[in-house]
Amino acid sequence: MEIYLVFVDAIQNSNKFWAAIVEDGNLTVQWGRVGYQAQTKVHSLANHQRAVAKFHNLVAEKKMKGYSETQPIMDGNRSISDIRRAIQLLNAIRPAVANRNFGDSYILALNEYLKIVPTPLGMQIDPYRVYQTVVNVDYQQELLNSLLVNEPIAVQTKESPKSEPKTVSLKAISKSFWRHL
Repeated sequence: MEIYLVFVDAIQNSNKFWAAIVEDGNLTVQWGRVGYQAQTKVHSLANHQRAVAKFHNLVAEKKMKGYSETQPIMDGNRSISDIRRAIQLLNAIRPAVANRNFGDSYILALNEYLKIVPTPLGMQIDPYRVYQTVVNVDYQQELLNSLLVNEPIAVQTKESPKSEPKTVSLKAISKSFWRHL
């Protein structure tokens, strides 16, 4: 039994995760900022049932604080509807970036997008500079669209030589995107 939760509020500089896994009588919890080294705590409990009970209590606590469930490893774990929703959100973000109009609808779309595609944004988030140009948004959309077809596209990154492009997965979207900037 395991779960991965995120809490995103770009205006308040929040981009954090909380994860838990139950193995035998142990509950291992990790938390931190998306893209940074996690802190870990292991709760050694008397048995599997107690570990599961503590798991459910902690998950309920986090969800009451506004955390939402997502996937830590998104290769194949994300549904087509999640990918399509992420593309829709980028379609909402694009005109805001084009017009440099970063109102509430932009912030809401950005926060929701980051819940679907957890992305390391650094220690200080400037929500108005996450996407600097429409080219950045279009590139992110291209990567997501590649996941909707049978054969993902190859993306050239600084780390990969021209003869060996990397294949895109949802897990690699944020890494590829930020290399593109």
